[in-house]
Amino acid sequence: MSLGGKREFALIRGHSRLFFNAMPRPPRKFHSVPFDYHEEIELTIDSLSNLGQGVGRTNGDWVVFVPFSLPGERVRARVYRNAPNYSEADLMEVLEPSPERVEPFCRLFGQCGGCQYQHLSYDAQLVWKRQQVEEVLQHLADLSFPVNPVIASPRQDHYRSKITPHFPKPRQGKIESIGFLLNGRGQQIIDVPQCPIASEAINERLPKLRKEVHANAADFKKGVTLLLREAADGRICTEGFDVCDAEVDGIRFEFPAGEFFQNNPHILPAFTTYVAKQASSDGAFDYLVDAYCGSGLFCLTASKHFKEAAGIEISEAAIDWARRNAEQNEITNCKFQAGDAHAIFDTVRDDFDPTRTAVIIDPPRKGSTPEFLDQLMTFGPARVVYVSCNPATQMRDLKHLAPAYRLIDVQPFDLFPQTRHLECVVTLEKIV
Repeated sequence: MSLGGKREFALIRGHSRLFFNAMPRPPRKFHSVPFDYHEEIELTIDSLSNLGQGVGRTNGDWVVFVPFSLPGERVRARVYRNAPNYSEADLMEVLEPSPERVEPFCRLFGQCGGCQYQHLSYDAQLVWKRQQVEEVLQHLADLSFPVNPVIASPRQDHYRSKITPHFPKPRQGKIESIGFLLNGRGQQIIDVPQCPIASEAINERLPKLRKEVHANAADFKKGVTLLLREAADGRICTEGFDVCDAEVDGIRFEFPAGEFFQNNPHILPAFTTYVAKQASSDGAFDYLVDAYCGSGLFCLTASKHFKEAAGIEISEAAIDWARRNAEQNEITNCKFQAGDAHAIFDTVRDDFDPTRTAVIIDPPRKGSTPEFLDQLMTFGPARVVYVSCNPATQMRDLKHLAPAYRLIDVQPFDLFPQTRHLECVVTLEKIV
């Protein structure tokens, strides 16, 4: 199976380039073992890495990573890097395609670094994402535990309510590309006139914004990241300080458009409902603490299941928005408090009995700090629901909590179809 029109993309992707008149020179630090620079090899792809790359083996058990190849495929690939224990190669030709291979719906797939899985059927994406959660759970938390099937997104395209295109510093008063990082090419930007995983409203607004930026290129003295975020009423916010809104499970949230808020509104009601269910355990607990509460998403959507709920956040600005959201939705059993990072649970220690308390944590991609996790174990809530967009750091933190908490449920959610990313909800209970 030739790559057809995509063959040129495969040849220049990654660190490799094609020279028709001469053999390309290896990079100065290229290590020529076990393969020469641009040596072409054939191999069978066995699995997918957590970065979405095909993984094959050759020369006995030597690992080769081949982007855009799929498990079960026989491929021809061209090596551009040899690391101490693996090689990286560009996909040149699919010799035996997988039955799960599909035609990507974006013409920039393979060049734009935003998506990794558009060539893989959606059902297969969910299967592989589940398997990857199982693998990081085993490797990073030393736990063999059944992972629930991934909850699918109701939409697999046009689902994102926020995108942030970039452009580099103008050259001679001209902006060349407005888009996203070129796959495998450092900081280079590929021009993206339309993004088919962004909402229809964003794609309708994007050409106008691009035109405005090009027309005012002389005003930009450095590279810029743009913002397009769709509000609940279909408005597109383009400034970080714009007040955006979203409705989740009948609750209306307001927040600055540039601040964090989940950007797949189609799966969000199911996602927050599940987190609330795991935290409440059918009414087993009276108190809820949302320890990275932001503008109040989990705390407010779960509050109806608890006698009292408290949102804690080190950002006072976020706490102000959370209080405003509670007030406008007439939710009276939630309190929000800006907490000191070194004593984050002090605000609830005297009021909430830990044996009747559940804690939700949803940290950034880098995970929680050891100091925070130690504070959590010292507070000692009966249940912890850990939400993460990075299962690797989540499972690392799970190992830290293992002396005090046992794992009882692992549920991935596919908030990011066509990409290697997902959200994972892990539920823990205190070891008595």
